[in-house]
Amino acid sequence: MIAEAKLPKEKASKKASSKKVVIKTTKSDASVSEYVNALEPQRARDDAQVLLDLFVDATGAPAKMWGASIVGFGEYIYYRANGDQGLMTATGFSMRKSGPVLYIMPGYPDYQSLLDQLGPYKLGKSCLYLKNLNDVDLEVIKKLIKLGLKDLEKNHEVSMS
Repeated sequence: MIAEAKLPKEKASKKASSKKVVIKTTKSDASVSEYVNALEPQRARDDAQVLLDLFVDATGAPAKMWGASIVGFGEYIYYRANGDQGLMTATGFSMRKSGPVLYIMPGYPDYQSLLDQLGPYKLGKSCLYLKNLNDVDLEVIKKLIKLGLKDLEKNHEVSMS
């Protein structure tokens, strides 16, 4: 079980009245290896296996499926502005038709110097979109994962078990 998230003082009063939100993307007992092995084409399977090994190495956490297509590592409780709370993976990846998507949950606010070293990418709020792994620096990805977790832990209780 994961401990409650650390809340800034101004949000502490909302904690008592918060309710748990049911979201579509939840942790499941589905097999990560079955997900990876079912990916098509072969390049997607190969990239997923590289990312799986990279995330395990960077996080020290076991991989878990979140929803049907997110391979997640660790988890954290987040609070919405209205006080509702939810549970989400701390970091992870998914394989899309357009290429791998990495989830660094605090987003990428101060990561530009690392991103400049990465190779081609597109950014969403917490998503890093890649076309493939051939053109990116895997060591930079590992640094982004570790930095993202460190930043997430500043405002949230994170469990990596």
